[in-house]
Amino acid sequence: MGPIQSLHLAIGELAYAVAMADGKVQDEERRKFHSIIESELGGKGDDFDVSDIIFQVIDKRPLDAETTYNWAMKEIRLNSHYMSPELKSTFIRVMELMAKSYPPVTGEENKLIERFKKDIEPLNGDPVFYSSK
Repeated sequence: MGPIQSLHLAIGELAYAVAMADGKVQDEERRKFHSIIESELGGKGDDFDVSDIIFQVIDKRPLDAETTYNWAMKEIRLNSHYMSPELKSTFIRVMELMAKSYPPVTGEENKLIERFKKDIEPLNGDPVFYSSK
């Protein structure tokens, strides 16, 4: 898996962490998860289905929101040289859409999204890398 795919997998896991933040992932959130990931990340040159991979990973190792968040942020930091300003915006949008997929947006979901914004703010990818993609 390449760095861009790793970043996409990480944001998918973060979106899933948002869905888990208020407890159990609702069936409606699971249904909307696929369409959010597809609309925001699909068709961007990936040769794999991010949402299907995330469901397979999560279903095999169900983790809490905090553990999932920490794993995903580790992957994002590891591959941050590909983190363009546009990709940051897309990642934030994915998390916000996931939170809104099953109203109401809870305080736990908002805290996770705000934490993510703060955590990725200092990450600046190398334009040599992300501009070539």
